[in-house]
Amino acid sequence: MPLISPDDGYLTVFNLFETDTTALQDDVLIAMRDIIDHANYPGWISSTLHSGIDAPGTANYIQWRSLDDLEARYAGRKFRTKTVPEFHRLARTVRLLKTEVTFTQHHPALDGAVEISPKRDDYTVLIVLDTAPDQQKELLDTLAEPDEWIKDVPGYRSHTYLRGLDGTFVVNYAQWDSKELYDAFHTLPEEQRPSEVRDGRARARALVTRRQANTYSVVHSRSAEN
Repeated sequence: MPLISPDDGYLTVFNLFETDTTALQDDVLIAMRDIIDHANYPGWISSTLHSGIDAPGTANYIQWRSLDDLEARYAGRKFRTKTVPEFHRLARTVRLLKTEVTFTQHHPALDGAVEISPKRDDYTVLIVLDTAPDQQKELLDTLAEPDEWIKDVPGYRSHTYLRGLDGTFVVNYAQWDSKELYDAFHTLPEEQRPSEVRDGRARARALVTRRQANTYSVVHSRSAEN
């Protein structure tokens, strides 16, 4: 199953679709699953499909060998004339985000690299933080730091920060035990967080121009044959 690591050198793409209804979400999941099951594109490493929980939508976490391989896929006639229009018909919003992993951390009880798989029961939180291009580095420097405090927060499993290649956003991909435990962390009063954590959160908020978030369960994954 796919592993998340800043050392693998992969291009990571998020295909994020927001839908108006769960029925349309299901239609997107069916269409995406078919694409994943038949993927044989040069340079494609893996695709992991996520189903929205808090709001209707889907996320596809895709690993590519290089940007050139991805661009060759995007340039394909079928992708341009059939795939893209179909998803725009089903989804209210479509974002195709090109990123690279810059930082990842996991709970000490979890051995090895961060794994994403439908065989796990992760409650996945995915947040896109838009920012000005001249402030992306500062935002990453603020967020992508080792956090010892969170390792003791009930329910925490892992979190990863990814840099948007166009310089306009940062992605936070996090795994938790359950919705209840994540919500307890998310709504924790600021005064109950360590001072350095509060300071970092305040600096990050000042750098973010828009926040897009949803929670997901992993429902399907496939990797290229070696």
